[in-house]
Amino acid sequence: MTDEQTPAPERKNRPTPSRKEAEAARRQERRPALTRKQRAEQDRRRRQEIRSKQREALNSGRGDYLPARDQGPVKAYVRDHVDRRHNIAEFLLPILVFMLLLTTVGGQFLNPAAVTSTVSALWAFTIVGTLFDEILLIRSLKKGLRERFPDVTSFKGTTSYAVLRSSQVRRLRLPKPAIKRGEDFKTRY
Repeated sequence: MTDEQTPAPERKNRPTPSRKEAEAARRQERRPALTRKQRAEQDRRRRQEIRSKQREALNSGRGDYLPARDQGPVKAYVRDHVDRRHNIAEFLLPILVFMLLLTTVGGQFLNPAAVTSTVSALWAFTIVGTLFDEILLIRSLKKGLRERFPDVTSFKGTTSYAVLRSSQVRRLRLPKPAIKRGEDFKTRY
């Protein structure tokens, strides 16, 4: 290149800042826009907003803010499959409380031998009935999953998810049941 083609260096048209001024400018650049308290307040508001959206999603049973264990169409199908039927396991806790009361209080007012045999029979019926009901639930669930989602290769975790959900009292389940008992839900997916 010749001297005629090289551009002349541009002038900065200002004096070089002193070291003190340059350090102060760098410190100012690094200073955050928000104070620590302001950031904490902002983070708290953001977390509160996310929690309220999660609570809303759990109450409705739908949405993007459901916990990871409850997300997806397969888990929604499992929830609806469990919620549409009566499960013996959901009555397990009230039956056990009744048996405890019958054992502790019933022996004082009734024949203790009759109370013991009643509690034993009720205990056996509850355990056998729950096991039988859960086996039926799992078989029908697996069949329904294979029919409804033929392209899914693994339904890992759906069985335990269904068993745990079926053992909860219906009113206390989260996400809340989206369908009524006996309602046909297969058209929803």
